[in-house]
Amino acid sequence: MSEAELSDQRRLARNLSELLQELRVAQGGVQILFGFLLSIAFTERYSQADLYVRVTHLGTILFAAGAVALLTAPAAWHRILFRRGRREDIIAVANRFAVVGMACLAFAMTGTILLLAEIVVGGWPSIAMGVLAALVFGTLWFLLPWRERHQDDVDAERDDLD
Repeated sequence: MSEAELSDQRRLARNLSELLQELRVAQGGVQILFGFLLSIAFTERYSQADLYVRVTHLGTILFAAGAVALLTAPAAWHRILFRRGRREDIIAVANRFAVVGMACLAFAMTGTILLLAEIVVGGWPSIAMGVLAALVFGTLWFLLPWRERHQDDVDAERDDLD
């Protein structure tokens, strides 16, 4: 194996390791959230909840389950394709899973805040809190990083023209 190929393999190994470490951080939180959301259905108060709360709860659980599936899938891909020379493919797929998984987690977190706000204050204030949560997660997790990524692309194009 040439020095360039070896360097490329090291870079891929580092990228995969960093990605899996990032996913470990998110996995713990989403699994705790999922357990919390499941436990709500077995409370006495839940039996008295209206259809709006039950549907919001179910949707939130589905997004949390989707986040669990997407954020843990890269570990399964890595394990099944281990030592098959597919590291680059695993990284590409895992990256997409991670981004979509984080979107599911953002929806689950927003739904959880909406549910709790509905129980505590109800009405329009709970909807406002849900919207605010969606804006915060969307901005911090997606809008700002994508804006930075776009700026990097613009800077690279500018450097190419110079």
